[in-house]
Amino acid sequence: MYPLEKRELVAEAPGLRMQILTLAEGQEVPWHWHSEVTDTFWCMDGPMVIETRAPNTVTVLQPGQMHAVPPHTAHRVTGQDGGRARFAILQGVGTYDFKPVG
Repeated sequence: MYPLEKRELVAEAPGLRMQILTLAEGQEVPWHWHSEVTDTFWCMDGPMVIETRAPNTVTVLQPGQMHAVPPHTAHRVTGQDGGRARFAILQGVGTYDFKPVG
């Protein structure tokens, strides 16, 4: 797994997981994709940046804003300009996997 300042598991059930992730300055959730689950992000402290490939997008979330990344979409998450970010992530519905992008 990749380094994070903090990872808090809020709830987990078959096919669904909710976590709160904190990225320290310079940390990221590296490029990856999921076979089944949608990642739904809710920015708590930010701003935070969600980048995707195919389609290539850059989404900046301010605290209180949400964004979903569907299955089979490569994405990564950072704090804006490499800064600190804290966000909730709801992952589901389906079997969780983490497919790194080289």
